[in-house]
Amino acid sequence: MQTTHLDPEELYRSPAFTQGVIAPAARTVYVGGQLGTDSTGQVLDGVEAQSAQAMRNVLSVLAAAGTGPEHVVKLNIYLVNGVDAQAGYAATRSVWGDRRTAVTVVSTAGHGRPGALVEIDAIAIIPD
Repeated sequence: MQTTHLDPEELYRSPAFTQGVIAPAARTVYVGGQLGTDSTGQVLDGVEAQSAQAMRNVLSVLAAAGTGPEHVVKLNIYLVNGVDAQAGYAATRSVWGDRRTAVTVVSTAGHGRPGALVEIDAIAIIPD
């Protein structure tokens, strides 16, 4: 099962994300917002550590659903106002790699968990 990336000529072609994704009709998993917490529930220190861990947590949920990052059609990344977005991006990329998908990054006043600086959710198809 393959997705199709949309990068219209009149829009900037980013090496990090695609402007849109066409996903075939399939079962879908909606990954709830993942924080930069470890398996004990502890929030890690700093945006880099939290971003990388949040992305690892997303990948764990995808694996539990029988899918992987190659089937993600949309990522949403929520960063607390004032954090270094470039540091967070570099840390998530160290886990995510160079896979392109549709991405939205939002700056927030805060998250429900004290100390959380980043939250990532995803939508992915589950291959047959």
